[in-house]
Amino acid sequence: MIGDGIGVGIVGLGGMGNLHARSMQELGATVAAGVDLVPEQRDRFGDEFGARTYETHAELVADEAVDAVIVTTPNRFHEPITIAALEAGLDVLVEKPLGHTLESAERIAKAAARSAGICMVGFHNRHAASMAMFEEQHARGRFGDLTHVEADYVRRRGVPGPGSWFTDPELAGGGALLDIGVHALDLALYALDFPEIVEVSGVARTTFGTSEEYADPEGFGDNWDAEAETYEVDDSVSAFIRTAEGQTISLEAAWATNREESMDFKVRGTKAGAQFDIGDTDLRILEAGTAGCDHYADVTLSGDSSITGYGKQDEQFLETVAAGTPPETNTVEEALTVQRVIDAIYRSSETGRATTLADPRISDAELEQAARLE
Repeated sequence: MIGDGIGVGIVGLGGMGNLHARSMQELGATVAAGVDLVPEQRDRFGDEFGARTYETHAELVADEAVDAVIVTTPNRFHEPITIAALEAGLDVLVEKPLGHTLESAERIAKAAARSAGICMVGFHNRHAASMAMFEEQHARGRFGDLTHVEADYVRRRGVPGPGSWFTDPELAGGGALLDIGVHALDLALYALDFPEIVEVSGVARTTFGTSEEYADPEGFGDNWDAEAETYEVDDSVSAFIRTAEGQTISLEAAWATNREESMDFKVRGTKAGAQFDIGDTDLRILEAGTAGCDHYADVTLSGDSSITGYGKQDEQFLETVAAGTPPETNTVEEALTVQRVIDAIYRSSETGRATTLADPRISDAELEQAARLE
């Protein structure tokens, strides 16, 4: 199997860590070790996967049975764990976003450029069946030139409970945009092949998380108490992005807002358009023609429901580890571009004006030089 002979260590043994661990086992890899600060989490993980468990990532990185590391911790801890693993020459899959701040993400990128190990970033929705079919149809020229992407990741009510790391700016770096909006933004940039960004305009709002009368009909955030905890992150963001070639992206991300929930992803092209739910298995293609009479032609492609974004992403990670070659997708460079756009959205919201991407603190030339030094 793909993962034969590869020992994987998981840092962060919550829901995401367990999802990746099960995926690794299904792909034939050995779940060799796990790290978590909570003893109960370590005990349960060790029992289920037969893995050694540690309290610190330094212990896991030193474990000779570990060839690759998956990082699923709160955003602030991505940097020290990922850099430690890369400096040890291990391969790393770090969950999105790359860092809790742009500066942190750039330091990870520099470490990745110097490392003998490879680094991938967890944007799993790229690998869902809907996106895979879109890519193939686009490669065949079916959509013509892509002009605009509408990307939504909107919950009607879905704020993580106050007191969780998601609502702590020191741990998360941001709110809805960095948690779920980052998926929609990455997918939009990926669909457009990561074009040059010339202008970003955005508004971040904190409306619902501080409300004493926040309604949570589905109980998404347990034990809600607006007065008990600090809440200083955004719960909705609207943004507009313009590229050097005139392509545009409109982005809506929200943990809570008074509209229907949506994970709509809509792409406009000069020949046809595409529409699907982020992470779904079906793709709808919208065309118009003149054969017989003027008409619309809407076609739905139904993908293999057994294909999941997480599964395909983990499969590609193991293939890259086995080959020992740089990844072709989910690269650090792409994740760094996503982080730069997020940084620009927040800066635009703070100033009330459109802005550009910040000048890199670490230049592309420095990254190339670091890679050469290694």
